[in-house]
Amino acid sequence: MATPSESQDKKAEKLVVIYVPAVTISHLISSVDLGELLAAHSLEVSIVVCGRTDDTAAGSFADGLAAAHPQLSFHLLPYVTRPRDVPAHDYVVQTFELARASNSDLREFLRAASPSPAALVLDFFCGSAVDVGAELGIPSYFFFTSSISGLAELLYHPLIHEQTSISLRHLGGELLHVPGIAPIAVDDLPAAYQDRDSLGNRLFLALSEQMCNSHGLVVNSFRSLEPRATDAIVAGLCTPPGRRTPPPHCIGPVIKSLEEVGANGHECLAWLDAQPEASVVFLCFGSMGRFSAEQTRHVARGLEMSGQRFLWVVRRPPGGEEDDGQKPDAGLAALLPEGFLARTKGKGLVVEAWAPQREVLAHGAVGGFVTHCGWNSVLEAIMGGVPMLAWPMYAEQRMNKVFLVEDLRLAVPLEGYKEIVKDEEVAAKVKWLMESDGGRELRERTRAAMREAKEALSDGGESSTALLELVRLWKM
Repeated sequence: MATPSESQDKKAEKLVVIYVPAVTISHLISSVDLGELLAAHSLEVSIVVCGRTDDTAAGSFADGLAAAHPQLSFHLLPYVTRPRDVPAHDYVVQTFELARASNSDLREFLRAASPSPAALVLDFFCGSAVDVGAELGIPSYFFFTSSISGLAELLYHPLIHEQTSISLRHLGGELLHVPGIAPIAVDDLPAAYQDRDSLGNRLFLALSEQMCNSHGLVVNSFRSLEPRATDAIVAGLCTPPGRRTPPPHCIGPVIKSLEEVGANGHECLAWLDAQPEASVVFLCFGSMGRFSAEQTRHVARGLEMSGQRFLWVVRRPPGGEEDDGQKPDAGLAALLPEGFLARTKGKGLVVEAWAPQREVLAHGAVGGFVTHCGWNSVLEAIMGGVPMLAWPMYAEQRMNKVFLVEDLRLAVPLEGYKEIVKDEEVAAKVKWLMESDGGRELRERTRAAMREAKEALSDGGESSTALLELVRLWKM
């Protein structure tokens, strides 16, 4: 235990927290959101970007973030080489292995840090660095950017692995039972979990153990949203025998408020200003969400058939040419059904590639959200009180769909998401969401969740209190 004079010295100096995000744009953005939150509590936050290669955009993107957020410091670790034995398309394994390749440089950075950091906060892709923190005597924490329910499944995943002798993908639609959350169909688990002997599955099994070896788990959610999952983790029900359960610190939603984001003059905001209250359905599928040209046309026909106002963010299909032979630079009109833009003019707006999602979901004209179920998007919808249609696409989004539909009851699914969602289903679900009694009940539940989220973030609220307790722990 520190002596009184040592405690006073520590309080007098600036306390440094090191955050190590994964080298992806979405995770870097999350690092800024968390960094600003910690900096507001008189902590000096250094964001150390690892796992960079000379062909990634993370360096220039981090430079832009550094310029926009002078209260945070950014450090780019040296480039690393992509692992040759990992397929380029295996995004998950690549991200894990690139982060691991930076551990020696991270170790040297931390050794040279003065004063010694009060805490090392790791993105889950950077879990192998928990050993670096232990070696240097720096308390290590994880920032889990998804749900408490997803964390419960991840901690429990080694037990699922032990209970089966074959790859989960061979179990089809069989339900898995994890303490604190609704039963999950095996094919709704992340792809990396599906193959028992894959490197991806082994990395997540290792991550579960790495988390148990940490000092705590900082989660971007709040207890009153996911009480069953939180209680199951705290009770140790999700942790394999022989492993300790690190304390969860539920501090979310960690997203910028509208005042912090600021108006940026995007055309869609002016268009929304002219629409009636809660009349527009917003469709947006994340930075990596791309549909085939065929699926894009099904969505377009479904929106037109629904008769509802819509704001739709469209990304071009993956690959080279469009499915119908059109070149990628042919324009949106070539991708959509003939005459669609003209027929829906005034009632709908199609935006290419990007829209300011946080501001859109906070706009009073938006009454529904068709989402890929990325957790940041879910939290932004909850903070805006906007009910959801769930259309998961990749990563943990299918699990999030289960939590949203079965546990939180804040969304209904588009059932064709595993293959193709037909125009008739798009039309029927969008119309149900915007016009039916069931849709209105869903909206009321989402608004109740919005009030709970704002209460959690208020002075004395559960998330604010959890954050204060975490900061107090680091300042001891």
